[in-house]
Amino acid sequence: MRCAFFLAKGGKTLQESIVRFDNISMQFPGVLANDKVSFDIKKGEVFALVGENGAGKSTLMNILYGIHEPTDGAVYINGHKVEKFSPKEAIAMGVGMVHQHFMLVPSFTVAQNIVMSKEPRRMGIFYDLKEANRETERLVREYGLEVEPEAKVGEISVGLQQRVEILKTLYRGADILILDEPTAVLTPQETEELFAVIRRIVKEKQMTVIIITHKLYEVMNISDRVGVMRRGELVGVEETKNVDERILASMMVGREVLFDHIEKTGEPGEVKIKADNLYVTDNRGLLAVSGVSLEVKAGEVLGIAAIEGNGQSELIEALTGIRPVQRGSFYICGAKADGMNPGQIRKLGAAHIPEDRVATGVSLKSTITENLIVGKEKLPAFSKYKLHLKQSSIARYAREVAEKFDIRGGGVDIKTEDLSGGNMQKVVVAREFSFDTPVLIVAQPTRGVDIGAIEFIHKQIIDKRNQGCAILLVSADLDEIFRLSDRIITMFEGRVTGEFKSGEIDKMEISYYMTGHRDGEGGENDK
Repeated sequence: MRCAFFLAKGGKTLQESIVRFDNISMQFPGVLANDKVSFDIKKGEVFALVGENGAGKSTLMNILYGIHEPTDGAVYINGHKVEKFSPKEAIAMGVGMVHQHFMLVPSFTVAQNIVMSKEPRRMGIFYDLKEANRETERLVREYGLEVEPEAKVGEISVGLQQRVEILKTLYRGADILILDEPTAVLTPQETEELFAVIRRIVKEKQMTVIIITHKLYEVMNISDRVGVMRRGELVGVEETKNVDERILASMMVGREVLFDHIEKTGEPGEVKIKADNLYVTDNRGLLAVSGVSLEVKAGEVLGIAAIEGNGQSELIEALTGIRPVQRGSFYICGAKADGMNPGQIRKLGAAHIPEDRVATGVSLKSTITENLIVGKEKLPAFSKYKLHLKQSSIARYAREVAEKFDIRGGGVDIKTEDLSGGNMQKVVVAREFSFDTPVLIVAQPTRGVDIGAIEFIHKQIIDKRNQGCAILLVSADLDEIFRLSDRIITMFEGRVTGEFKSGEIDKMEISYYMTGHRDGEGGENDK
């Protein structure tokens, strides 16, 4: 096979083609996910794959990892054509994949998770836990991914859990590592630590790392080359040094993306959301929110910056009536709302985008139309005497909303479970933004959503703010928090550790408050 060489970041020499996609097409019922895609990935490079939701990038990586068999075309790994498509075969050929949603057993230790399904045994029979711990320690030393082998996975941070997933993949001998949205739940420091590890294993081990991400500044930071996909087709593969974020965004959506232009108008008005010394427990009965007080005024966005699992989810659930309040009170548009159910709180004037679209955002078995009309089905425009639904009016409304919010997937009559994650999110956002409410409580509005939709959703949020809506925003994406918020509060272990006006603090500094190393009193936290 012909070999070619070129210089990448840092002057390293890369050999051509450890992975090659040759004319790959993938047809699902009603959807052509990949359309004659051809490109290669080099040994010893970091390759970023970007594109909108539905562009086909995850499908392509799932083909490489053996989850799907392509309808047409061929995949080559180390020059060998893949004949059998299964994760087991992919792992045997050196391909490993770390999914966005981790596949770990919380009650198991770090070491037990790493060696799972490939456990060391004494005399070929007995599970050798000591050897599992030793193997984990060896991997930690070899790859620089610091974790404690005997720690319970359910008791360590999300960033450490990701390290466990990566080590689990490396334990199985992967030299091609696929990372799906690897920084979605990481702080800036954890992201930098992950990137340092990636650079080390690429340089020292000549591993190949493929990153699927929506964060273009990370593409610029970590990758040698970047492939851009749009609507199933490959738009192009570029050396990262030859492009910038705006060029990549334009390639992804087929038009110029204006991320910097968000005009905020008007001054904050009266308080619409107020929490007074709230205490809330989690599903285990443990205290998750500890004495939180906050106010959100009409015409402002209050952003909550916190690492997942620090009480922000329970706080949002309490403020929307999903979770009971143990102590304290909260008010929506001046009305005392603790003790009310979600329907009653909605009637006070609050719309809600939940963080988990699958669990609480949509009905998977219902159509897009049915999901979009929830909460409006008794309006005179859609029902007669609140008894008989006006199906033609509902269908017309659903088509208009789906077009406005660019919900893709084959029409408004398909089941929501058949949509991509990003398009499911668009259904939730479209429904909630279509309510004319004075209060919006928004959790992870653009999680898993492509760059074009992010731009659109951000504009919708700011438009609502400019119209006088009070918006409480929770997001794991610090860029989103900084871009949209007029004020920011940080939370750690259920309490507020800081409050800042827009422009008062940068992302690196704020992460210290998010990790409990600084608190709202202005001093170092001794925890």
